[in-house]
Amino acid sequence: MARIPAAERRVELIDAAVRVIAESGVDGATTRRIADEANAPLATLHYCFASKEVLFAAVFEHVAGQYRDVLLANDCHGDVRATTRGLLRAMAEWYLTNRETAQAIAELISWAQRQDAQQAHLVYDEAITTMRDIVGAAAESAGQDLEPEIVDELVTLVTTMSDGFALNYLVFPDRDAALHQIDLLVGVLDMWMDARLAAAPADSRSASVVVSMFDGVTPPESRLRSSLVSWVPA
Repeated sequence: MARIPAAERRVELIDAAVRVIAESGVDGATTRRIADEANAPLATLHYCFASKEVLFAAVFEHVAGQYRDVLLANDCHGDVRATTRGLLRAMAEWYLTNRETAQAIAELISWAQRQDAQQAHLVYDEAITTMRDIVGAAAESAGQDLEPEIVDELVTLVTTMSDGFALNYLVFPDRDAALHQIDLLVGVLDMWMDARLAAAPADSRSASVVVSMFDGVTPPESRLRSSLVSWVPA
């Protein structure tokens, strides 16, 4: 049997760890179970990773890299509106097609918050930095003068809504319903951008009060947006 290079084995073991964590949680992800899942001797796992903690650190780096790759691959190089809509839809659809990984991420984030919050920060920092760079570049390319605060609010909206979508889909794995929810999320983002991006660049109001800007405003005639204004104060 041909010898598998160590770098390739590392990838196989990381992928196996994701599958085991998704199925059994972090506590159930023993090194032996991970090695068995990867069809590798336990000694090989310990050769590639000095400890279980080192392996999990590599899993966090792997997840952070996946977030970055999804965002970069779905940068449409349009204006801020088109770019941000594309990023939100891409992240939600990635969770939709990678439910096992989403389950593992949820398990890992919860575990990291109890053990070493810095690992959880790594995943988010990678995604936030990448998204901030993409949105900032879109604004510059389109000649849109956005305050850094607005860019940060857009990034917060995308990460928060995509994470919420992922957790909801883990509980209710109905694909058709999930696709509809993605449309709803993009619609909410559109409404926020209608108000926030139209405001003067110097406007520094926080996103928490932006909904008040919809008071008395008649939304565009569309079924989707009409279904979203129920939470806007009359």
